[in-house]
Amino acid sequence: MTVTPQFPHEQADDGRFVRQADVFRGWVTADGRSGFPAAAGRYHLYASLACPWAHRTIIVRALKRLEDAIGMTVVDPIRDELGWAFRAVPGASTDPINGFRYLAEAYRATDPHYHGRITVPVLWDRLTNRIVSNSDDDIMRMFETEFDAFGRADLDLYPAPLRAEIDALNAAIYETVNDGVYQAGFATTQLAYETAAYRIFETLDALDARLAGSRYLFGPRPLETDWRLFVTLIRFDAVYVGHFKCNLRRIADYPNLWGYLRDLYQIDGIARTVNFDHIKRHYYMTHDEINPTGIVPIGPAQDLLLPHGRAALSPSVAQ
Repeated sequence: MTVTPQFPHEQADDGRFVRQADVFRGWVTADGRSGFPAAAGRYHLYASLACPWAHRTIIVRALKRLEDAIGMTVVDPIRDELGWAFRAVPGASTDPINGFRYLAEAYRATDPHYHGRITVPVLWDRLTNRIVSNSDDDIMRMFETEFDAFGRADLDLYPAPLRAEIDALNAAIYETVNDGVYQAGFATTQLAYETAAYRIFETLDALDARLAGSRYLFGPRPLETDWRLFVTLIRFDAVYVGHFKCNLRRIADYPNLWGYLRDLYQIDGIARTVNFDHIKRHYYMTHDEINPTGIVPIGPAQDLLLPHGRAALSPSVAQ
């Protein structure tokens, strides 16, 4: 049987999905030493409510209260053969900054020879008319550390004493969970799929055990790693269980992860960053090699506003 990969240029010969590297890695700094000084109104975030990588940056922008300093335009969740598009549909809009019809135009404006896959998020510099970064990791960290003059300087999601531990857990969660669901979902051989899928649940089991005695991953308040994990957990039962065949267990089956997910969701400002309509329509309607009918499932029914019971582990939430 001939198998057509969803993204042929990111598929290894053994059936593994190998994600392309981010290309634009400019950096905004508070003191401007990078050539991109932090400033209110200069930078604009092009993002998707469907994409977990973009969702990370949207969350940090909201938590750090940078909405007035950094504008944002949301793309249509339905990605067609021309890529992410700016359309006036519910929850998305046309591009008010450059009048782009497709995000690909931002890539070409920055590098006319760019030929990779067009991804979100993108941090755009309105002064130089180019992409600063298309790395969600970098954009998160910039929002966390370089824009304190324009948002919540008192909220530290990347505290210096914990940075080595945060970086190490970030890397483990990225490889086995954040990207792991894609490695399972886009695998084109049984071995590649099973290897990725079992690793997902080994890590989820370990995280559930860790959260038995700690409200969040590093103690009494959520840090960067919690939000990096959240964007995968919030999509897990709705998309990854069925669409990506990550069905050994649901998040709802985990006693600690399920309460932890609800706890994070109920933090002020987070629920409005979650759009299940965009999430489900994007995955089920654009990955046509996986779901050729384009049918979007009606479920699952899940009440994320149920009491989470996590406060007993720590009553303090500094957000």
